[in-house]
Amino acid sequence: MHVTTLPEPGAAGRGSPGTPAWAARHGGRATLAALLRASRTDTLGTFAAFEQALPGLHVPPSTVLNPPHWELGHIGWFQGWWTTRFPAWRQGPRAEPTLARRPALRPDAEALYDSSAVPHATRWALPLPDVATTKAELARQLEATLALLADAPDDGDDTLYTFRLALLHEDMHHEAALYMAQGLGVPVADARWQPRPLPAPPAALRIEGAEIELGRDVSAPGFAFDNEFGRCRERVAPFNIDAQALRWDEFLPFLEQGHGQARWWTEAGWAWRQQQGTARLQRLHAQARPGFAVTFISAHEAQAWCRWAGRRLPCEAEWVLAQRQAGAAFRWGDVWEWTASAFAPFEGFEPHLYRDYSAPWFDGRPVLKGASWLTQPRLAHPTYRNFFGAGRCDIPAGLRSIAV
Repeated sequence: MHVTTLPEPGAAGRGSPGTPAWAARHGGRATLAALLRASRTDTLGTFAAFEQALPGLHVPPSTVLNPPHWELGHIGWFQGWWTTRFPAWRQGPRAEPTLARRPALRPDAEALYDSSAVPHATRWALPLPDVATTKAELARQLEATLALLADAPDDGDDTLYTFRLALLHEDMHHEAALYMAQGLGVPVADARWQPRPLPAPPAALRIEGAEIELGRDVSAPGFAFDNEFGRCRERVAPFNIDAQALRWDEFLPFLEQGHGQARWWTEAGWAWRQQQGTARLQRLHAQARPGFAVTFISAHEAQAWCRWAGRRLPCEAEWVLAQRQAGAAFRWGDVWEWTASAFAPFEGFEPHLYRDYSAPWFDGRPVLKGASWLTQPRLAHPTYRNFFGAGRCDIPAGLRSIAV
């Protein structure tokens, strides 16, 4: 029986040596220092768009958003928590995470910014320092982090683990800020964060069946998130899959012919659809852009479209196999792509020191693969496993499908 092992991606570009994702996961001290500075420049640039568009930075309370001012402070807090304040930062992903921390820049830092301890709903009422003070503390923390990085004894993966974690954490929050801006109508002028049009759908890709192994070995070099480690062996039958994400052109007919019909939805999906009401259809029509990937749709909507069209979502193993087998013909990175797989640990999973990154979310929510036009290129990696609740429709997520 043929087994396809998937250690590090290569054929489709992203994640290969010389790419931004490779630099973030494998780069040494000098590379990381430059990336940390670049990430901070983008964080502040997007925050400036909120400052200009939203008087007082007011964002209505929401279960899926954070106040931009709080986000800014949290980014600096997280960086310090795992680098300058963490005594075991040299020990890598399996360091003891509960060690007492060195003092923070402000005595109430944990009470304000620790996302594991500060209830989401309370973040709008916290006594945050003013914006100027928050920015000054953010700058001080970055300089302290860079000084510690410069004094690091080597470029080993354990030595640099928490710096890479802090970098990619900031990049995740930057993407969240960008899609929050989309949802609130905050204009972001930077051309890097504009969607790319898609051509007419190319011929479907024929993927040969194989037994594949997902997951990384702990001895593999470079950085990876904890949920990427372990082993999951699956036998995948041959299939035909879309060469690119679904466009609005193919999704819009469903809005008229199927979005309001219960027969195309799962039970949970139809309950979600009824809760959304007619405002959901209005919003979808308002955001539709023919010639571009369909986006800001929920997993429920992705599944319903597939049923209506006589297709299905790929599971995670099928997505990975197609990306590896088809190479550059498998276009990805336009939108996050819902899959039919539940976010779950691979066999042998062990949480890394940031305990709340993966383990609390192994609750049945779907895996998303790929990246979006709002994702920092260094975060876009074929082994990256994103995960959101099936009802989330505020994230830049769409789908590709498989013939039934």
